Amino acid sequence: MSIPSIAVYGANGHTGAFVVRELERRGCRAVSIGRSGGPQSSPGRVGADRSWRTASCDDPDALDRALHGAEAVINCAGPFLDTAPAVIEAALRCGIHYFDVTAEQRSVRQSLATYHQDAERGGTVVVPALAFYGGLADLLAAELSGGLRSIDSLDIAVALDSWHPTEGTRRTGQRNTARRLVVTDGHLVPIAQPAPVRQWRFAEPFGRQEVVAVPLSEMITIHRHIAVREACSYMNRTPLRDLSDERTPRPAASDPAGRSSQRFLMEVHAKAADDTWQIAVSGQDIYAVTAPIIVEGCLRVLGMHTVRGGAYAPAELFDPSDFLMALSPHLTIDRSRQGRPELTSRD
Repeated sequence: MSIPSIAVYGANGHTGAFVVRELERRGCRAVSIGRSGGPQSSPGRVGADRSWRTASCDDPDALDRALHGAEAVINCAGPFLDTAPAVIEAALRCGIHYFDVTAEQRSVRQSLATYHQDAERGGTVVVPALAFYGGLADLLAAELSGGLRSIDSLDIAVALDSWHPTEGTRRTGQRNTARRLVVTDGHLVPIAQPAPVRQWRFAEPFGRQEVVAVPLSEMITIHRHIAVREACSYMNRTPLRDLSDERTPRPAASDPAGRSSQRFLMEVHAKAADDTWQIAVSGQDIYAVTAPIIVEGCLRVLGMHTVRGGAYAPAELFDPSDFLMALSPHLTIDRSRQGRPELTSRD
């Protein structure tokens, strides 16, 4: 069996370095590509001894050369509003599959709407948002809604004990100024302003916390393939304060794998008629856990006997139960908590 060759665009970024290491751990050949410069040697980053290619997004010929010989490309370079179109189009020209880790709603909408037909004709797949933000919630929501014709509401809540943003996260936040979308009456609509605030009773150790509506790319993907009347995503206050503080340092490695000490919990609650369901996942370091999520998806596509070309949300292409089971070494999945979360308006 040949060794898969997978390009990583943005390989010298924080998340890109985790993706390169996960590909190598899974026995793949990682083709490391940067927009400029070269690899950086630090915990969790691409080592200087690895092969390196450089290609700017405004140079199609350079992108084509950088992707030569690869079977797929994983785009980890944000803001994706700027990089996704160029890298997707290069992937289509080269006849290879495309995946990215964006949480940007506008980027996901654009990728799914613009490139489906071209990818379908070429027999390749385009899968945006296959990451902690976006893809994980999409898979969890699909797992909960399987077999149901429609859902009254989906509520997604993320609790982080801290958030030390990368440089890429900060650049993306500055670039994305569009009003966020939620699902209301079955349609994607702009979120109310100011953003809704609620009380959420998380599992321990987070417990009861105030959360703010922060809908990300999962709203776009969920709306695409789940018949849900109302959907919104929330986040606790602590990481939002970290994110807004320019003094908050970047993530620092706390273990040999290069992961930070950050802990996360994601809960998804679904309601249909008088029934409720919920599922939760927890783990360490949202940037690091993105690597096994997107690498798992990429290798699944490469392993398909017949590839159904097109642009897809993660749970449109993958069986959510099986996919989540494959992530169990990296995530703790909890189905034990019962009942509806405590969701009340702030006084």
